[in-house]
Amino acid sequence: MLQLSLKRNKSAYESYARQLEFPLSAHSKGIDKVCKMLEGNNHLTKQEIKTEFNNLGIELNTSHVTWLVTKAEMEGILCSGADKVKNPTYALIDERITNSRELTKEESLALLATRYFQSHSPATLADFVWWSGLTITEARLAVSLIQDVLIKENYRDTEFIIHSNSPQEKTDDNILHFLPSYDEFLISYKDRTDVLAPEHTSRAFNTFGIFYPVILHNGQIVGNWKKSSRKGEIHVESSFFQSPIKCKKLINTAEKRFKDFLKG
Repeated sequence: MLQLSLKRNKSAYESYARQLEFPLSAHSKGIDKVCKMLEGNNHLTKQEIKTEFNNLGIELNTSHVTWLVTKAEMEGILCSGADKVKNPTYALIDERITNSRELTKEESLALLATRYFQSHSPATLADFVWWSGLTITEARLAVSLIQDVLIKENYRDTEFIIHSNSPQEKTDDNILHFLPSYDEFLISYKDRTDVLAPEHTSRAFNTFGIFYPVILHNGQIVGNWKKSSRKGEIHVESSFFQSPIKCKKLINTAEKRFKDFLKG
């Protein structure tokens, strides 16, 4: 699956690496050293990897380490390891995932399209291109490969694609959720105007690709929320784009769900 996005991601990666004044010639050697550090299921955080480099007499800043491990992830060398006290780690993919198999490009495209439309229907072809990073040609091919299980419907002069196995049941009429930054509800779609009024866009995400925690009420993004801590207790502070939601019970229920989640 990584091969589908490797070419475009690699180009963007190398462009940014040049801005960091981090020679591309040093990347392969750096990745080899990271692999040595992680051998034997030795999962390390980014800071621990940086410290290991320092111990070898190699001074790398955090940005350099970030882009080394990112490149290794893109190439299918590293993957996420086990968290250390809620801090993410990196591990060797061959040690972490022992039963992987190679897919042809068409198999990969079909699987990616299946996963996307099963979990994000209804969505447009443009949404799929945005989410997947595929070219428009590749996205069209992916959709055509699974067309037997797709339903296409027009809404407001736009064609939407629905996977026949996507959830169809109706949710409760009155529900509120605290959505985290980069939640799939927003980030998975190129056009978000059906759930977010254009005048409130800047309060949900900015032009630099930063997404904020938002409040979802009956299918619409209506405000922001943030976590705070006072005297050891977690509190949730809510702000609304327009008039506050009058049903305090909904807000309290959403806050309880969030606190229960933090407790594990």
